[in-house]
Amino acid sequence: MAILSTMMFAVFVALVFLVLWVVIIYNRLIKERTRVNEAWADIDVQLKRRHDLIPNLLNTVKGYAAHEKETLAKVTEARTRALAATTVKEKAEAENVLKDTLKSIFALAENYPDLKANQNFLELQRDLTDTEDKIQAARRFYNGVTRDYNAHIGTVPANIVAGIFRFTPREFFAIEEEAEKAVPEVKF
Repeated sequence: MAILSTMMFAVFVALVFLVLWVVIIYNRLIKERTRVNEAWADIDVQLKRRHDLIPNLLNTVKGYAAHEKETLAKVTEARTRALAATTVKEKAEAENVLKDTLKSIFALAENYPDLKANQNFLELQRDLTDTEDKIQAARRFYNGVTRDYNAHIGTVPANIVAGIFRFTPREFFAIEEEAEKAVPEVKF
């Protein structure tokens, strides 16, 4: 009888440790997933800021370069596509296109000295540059916490708990390498 009660006690203790182990790993996964969501929200805020600045930039450029309708239309179309993107991958692709089309707007300014000197244009340019820097910082943070989260759900023993509770890997917010190297730079 003593052996049976000792075995039952050992099984009970093992079960308690197993439950505690699952709870600890589950809570850590929840914290990591929350950090990934929070980091994505930071990117989303900066992307919205960029999207909100673009109409003002286009209106300023229209006043000086009204016959550049094709370039302005491309920027508007790229912004619309970026706003409509839903997944991380779609957003990354759409934002890469938008960033490239914004470069064409700043290249236009080189042909219009009055536009280059316009205070509103200069302020919008500074705001966009600041926003690009913030997007880059938010992207690095997001990709870092996403890397940690994905690594954690892919390693033993956390992958067992992650599988049971359906924690799935997250996508990285990737910027095209060429676009990243060619940071928009406008000189006046």
